[in-house]
Amino acid sequence: MRFGITLLTDLPWAEARPRWSAVEEMGFDHAWTYDHLVWGGLPDAPWTSSTPVLGAAAQVTSRIGLGTLVASPNFRHPYLLFRDAQALEDLSDGRFLLGVGTGGNLDAEVLGDAPLSVGERVERFQELVRLLLDLRDGDHVTSRGRWFSTAGARTLPPLRRTPLLVAANGPRSLRFAAAVGDGWVTTGGPADTVDEWFSGLATAVATYDEALTAAGRGPCPRYLLTDAAPQLGGAGRFALTSPDFFAELAGRAAELGFTDLITHWPRPESPYEGSVDVLERVAADVLPALQA
Repeated sequence: MRFGITLLTDLPWAEARPRWSAVEEMGFDHAWTYDHLVWGGLPDAPWTSSTPVLGAAAQVTSRIGLGTLVASPNFRHPYLLFRDAQALEDLSDGRFLLGVGTGGNLDAEVLGDAPLSVGERVERFQELVRLLLDLRDGDHVTSRGRWFSTAGARTLPPLRRTPLLVAANGPRSLRFAAAVGDGWVTTGGPADTVDEWFSGLATAVATYDEALTAAGRGPCPRYLLTDAAPQLGGAGRFALTSPDFFAELAGRAAELGFTDLITHWPRPESPYEGSVDVLERVAADVLPALQA
């Protein structure tokens, strides 16, 4: 199993830079950030764009994957997102991981757009993903959809090494992720206990596996993002509560076939309130055993 850390973009780069470097130095396999204009978890915090932050992170790391968790159509046109992915693939020497998801309404509302229903957001997201695939596979791409259009869009240089990781929790989205994605990202569903959370994940895994088989596709990487409330006990129990709890989550995730587990850099207060000491103990004692 591989392991990753998500870092928020609420800190100035002078403070954030050592953390990105530390993720690599501690032995993690990848590092991520959210892709928002404003994040509902910290609506009053300073916030910066994910793509330049990831470009900067590429310059202070050399081994780990770097990704969006997740980019969404709430404020991104797929052609602009494709161009950003090309730049990040180059800046990271092929280490960029493009995680994409449906997203909520907040970023779009900040831009003055009317809120969409869940069904409309899913439709818009699927249109974004299909256009991203067309851009990756072709050149002079012309497309006209309900949400996004291009007219003879050039795509050089080719995007060769960046996987498209599709976020999905519900059955419809799971089937879509299995049909088109290079990997699957999930947070699981709401649950009152850890056992209930893993039970829901087991159901999602079965749906995803069935859809992969129906699509005639082989195994794909599976990324499990912990810590998103109300998962893990109703209050968003943090994976880095203790080394033992992190090891428990990792072991149970591996039993379900997840290839990657992602938590968050600890913060001094909610969300993701925790201790860097626990993170360092996980890196020193738990990761070597789990990666062996």
